[in-house]
Order: sequence, then structure tokens, then C-alpha cells
Amino acid sequence: MTVNTDPLVIEELLSRGVEEAIDKKSLEKKLKSGEKLRVKLGVDVTAPDLHLGHTVPLFKLKQFQEAGHQVIFLIGDATTRIGDPSGEKKTRPILSKEEIKKNAKTYLDQVGKILDLNKTEVRHNSEWFDKMGFSDLVRLSTHFSVARILERDDFVKRLKSKSDIRLHELFYSIMQGYDSYALKADLEIGGTDQKFNLLAGRTMQKRLGQAQQDILTVPLLVGTDGKDKMSKSLGNYIGITESPKDQFGKIMSIPDELIINYFELLTDTPPEEIEGFKDSFNKQTINPRNLKARLAKRIVTRFHSKKDAQKAEKEFNKVFRDKEKPSDISEIKVTSDSVLLVDLITKNKLTSSRSEARRLIGQGGVKLDDKKITDYEKKVKLKNGQVLQVGKRKFVRIKLK
Repeated sequence: MTVNTDPLVIEELLSRGVEEAIDKKSLEKKLKSGEKLRVKLGVDVTAPDLHLGHTVPLFKLKQFQEAGHQVIFLIGDATTRIGDPSGEKKTRPILSKEEIKKNAKTYLDQVGKILDLNKTEVRHNSEWFDKMGFSDLVRLSTHFSVARILERDDFVKRLKSKSDIRLHELFYSIMQGYDSYALKADLEIGGTDQKFNLLAGRTMQKRLGQAQQDILTVPLLVGTDGKDKMSKSLGNYIGITESPKDQFGKIMSIPDELIINYFELLTDTPPEEIEGFKDSFNKQTINPRNLKARLAKRIVTRFHSKKDAQKAEKEFNKVFRDKEKPSDISEIKVTSDSVLLVDLITKNKLTSSRSEARRLIGQGGVKLDDKKITDYEKKVKLKNGQVLQVGKRKFVRIKLK
């Protein structure tokens, strides 16, 4: 496949969803030359599933793939053992090789929803790190100073708050930097929180006599709460393997001010169409709910199908617009007809934690046969066939054993 040097394609590669380019002039020159670049994106396998926040750099990688460049999806099975300190207030827990291997199994299936895996170079950084000994790591560490590494924002904040920085965390950026050297990367893509690690790749390549990679950073996707970056631990995420119904519902719940940002970062909607949406939104000539529904359909179609998106919209309207019960309500089997409500919710995994269950109950987000229950210490009397609603989207039918 030949490289696409169309000026409009190059402009989109350099600008759409891009926060910063280092070195932009160098990268632009390479793109115009028709040179086939080796474009790297590395991910650690800290959890078995990905959310929409992970897809922002993946969509940028896809753009380079479609333009004819060689993209490299690097699974950081070795760096995961350390844990990326980027954006972390404390040391990440160390995962075992078994946990890492288990998490990595699902990654390619999920990434295949975005990238053409037949044209993707898939690598694992254990390929080179497992062959290295202690003396090799010492040799690599001579290319960096402790003072320089401690300049990174994450460590500065921890030092100020007197939080620990474990010695092994200092090696993370060195290892990520060596990844770029091992792969002979011409360009690396990552979130804005990865800037220090991405620059380490340039440093390592220069010290080892290799041409320095250029860098593109992409924004961190704000989660469904409209406040913090999307994260499973904060519960403000949309998983890419979630059902069409859940994806659609969660997208419809995002604050209106995120709609345009999500169109730009999560869809392939043409820039001129997005500008039209933005103009209509700012002039209040379009109902944000209708614009959000368009967004939801495009995202669900991308990860599932057009038919799934249409069905999800129909179901959403039935429940939230027409105030009817969902078409398919799953059953939960209960052995006692008198239970503590918070226990009923958590034992059936209707919330991610007990504290979330208590919070939802206290906020009036839990109903039993359409009646709100706001006392999380309350024992409820159950009957066969009752419908328990937890939050806006979770409905289950009670079946007494």
C-alpha cells in the first residue's frame, strides 16, 4: 500500500484530536515525502477490558494505518510488571505474570474493532526485556539522571505530599524509551499524561545512535461525569465491549458540553460536519438530546452494528422517553423474602461496590416496583415478579426460590 501524501490527509493526521506535536516540522516533512513511517502505540495490560478513553490514541493510530503507514501495537507485558506512574498519586500494585497474560488475551480482539490487525505489527516488550539481565538494565539507566526523572509532574506532586516513590518506578520511562529504540519507531502516539515517557524514547534513541522519533500527544477523554478523565476506578467509563444498550444509555447520560468533543475524538465524522454541529449547538438551534442520540448511534455502530444502534435507540426511548419497562429484564434468584437492600444490590453485582450501592440508594436512585427507597439500612419485603431498578439503566426481576 502506497503512502497517502494528500495535503488534506496530512493536515488531519497532524491536527485532528492532537494536543501537541514534537517535532511538528520534522513530522510534516516526513509525511509529505511519502516515507512509510513506523508508528508506535504502546499499552500496558492492567485490566482485561478497554474503555472509550483507550480508543482515542487507537483512532489516531488507525488514521496513520489508513494513510499507508506501518502501525505498531505494542503490548507492554514487561512494563506492566512495574506499573506506569503517569497520573498516579501512589505506586500501582504489581501484577503477576499470570494476571498480565490473562488481561492481554482479550486486548487484540478489542483492538481489532478499530485497527486492521492483518496490517498491524503486534509486539510484546517482553520480547527484549525478558532476554536482558541486571547489567543490561544498569547500562540503559546510565542514559538518564535521577534528577531528570524526578522532574516529572507525578513525582513532584508525590514528593510535595510526602508520598512514597518506589525505586522500581524510576525505571518505567527508561523501559518505554527503550521500546522505541527496539522497534525503530519514527513516531509515537500517546495521551498527554504520557509526554515524559514519550520524550524518553527520543532520549534513548539519540543516546544509542538512532534517529529520534517524533511525538503526537492526544487529549485525555473526559468521563461520563464531565469532570475527571475516563476511568474504571471512578466509574465514569464506557467499555468498548459493553452491550449496545449500555453504550447507548451511557452516551446519552454525558453532559451536553462533551458532545462535540466526543464527536471529534470518538467518531470519523468529517470536520465540516462537526463544525456544523458546533455552530448549531452554540446557537441553540439544535436540541442537545437529538445531537447526543446521533453521537450514540455512531459510536454503537462503530463497535457493534447499525442494526444494534437502531435497536438500542428504540429501547432507550421506550424506557426514558415513554417511561416503560425494558423489553428484556433479566432475573435474579433470591433465597429470602426479607433482605437488606444494599446486600441485594451488591450480591447481584448491580453496582461495582457496596459504597456505590449506598450512595445510589441515598440519592433516590433505587426503586422497587417504581417506589423509591432511600434508606440503605432498610430491609425490604420481596415478592415474586417485582422489578428492582438500580440507577437509570439497570432493571432486574425478582424470583424467589
